[in-house]
Amino acid sequence: MSFRQIVGHAKSIAILRRIAASGRIAHAYLFIGPEGTGRKMSATAFIAALFCGTDDPCGSCPSCRKIAAGNHPDLHIVQPDGQFIKIDQVRELQRELAFRPYEAPRKTCIIDGADRFNQSSGNALLKTLEEPPGNALMILLATTADNVLPTIRSRCQQLLFSGIPTEEIETYLRGQGTDAETAQVAASLADGSISRALALCSEEIMASRGDIIHAACNLDRQEMLPLFTLGEMFDKEREKATQAIELLTSFWRDMLLLRSGSGRVVNRDMLPLLQREAAKRSESTIIGNIEQLGRTRSAILRNANVRLALDALSMKLAV
Repeated sequence: MSFRQIVGHAKSIAILRRIAASGRIAHAYLFIGPEGTGRKMSATAFIAALFCGTDDPCGSCPSCRKIAAGNHPDLHIVQPDGQFIKIDQVRELQRELAFRPYEAPRKTCIIDGADRFNQSSGNALLKTLEEPPGNALMILLATTADNVLPTIRSRCQQLLFSGIPTEEIETYLRGQGTDAETAQVAASLADGSISRALALCSEEIMASRGDIIHAACNLDRQEMLPLFTLGEMFDKEREKATQAIELLTSFWRDMLLLRSGSGRVVNRDMLPLLQREAAKRSESTIIGNIEQLGRTRSAILRNANVRLALDALSMKLAV
């Protein structure tokens, strides 16, 4: 894992490289940013640089290879067990960090989900943050600082990882061999997340984009059977249903842009359909549809019945 492999975050990466080169390492860092924006990759590359003894890990020494393989004895990863990081996980981590390093200059850990401590596990971690064993390094990852317990947040140096610009994601995807149209749409739906963009590109949902959008555009209140098309397409397929809603949200936002006089649409390859559908709906109707798409996605993520949620959505989108 190298800093050169990370997309975006030039400022944050420069800070980490300076810290690694200087040798003045704090005992705890809090990396804040959305999922899939490179926080964990950056944390892993930072630790690899410290183990490698350079400002950018070489990727070929035994230490770098072990980190890449996920089996370095001095790097420990903690993730939520269910909804929270539990106190037993913290105690196990404390035992590991108390040992001398096997081969690296220091013991390290990445806590992926610093906003997922409950009160007891968070309080247990405070003892380690206040009195870290030896020169142990702890890197905590969280989506927002507000969701991290204040007592934990105040004991860490914070580094921000904001969403990656759409243009950078699109360029990266095209560099990975993704065709231009898919890269453009996936980047626009990724919400600043490389991993989300890659998932969209690799899923069959992108191959079905045209079918999904045409099905939604053909919903008619006067014809009952087509109203259940979306529900039938994604019955019980929760992940694909949310991805389909994201595709529809992109298309409806493009309709709103056309209605407001802007030509900067994402779905440029479907411009004639966009123009036709935008003309059929008022601005207020399109805005209401976009809000309904968002509510349906949230409901499905909260474990609502996929078929019922999509059937209800279809009735709202129908013209």
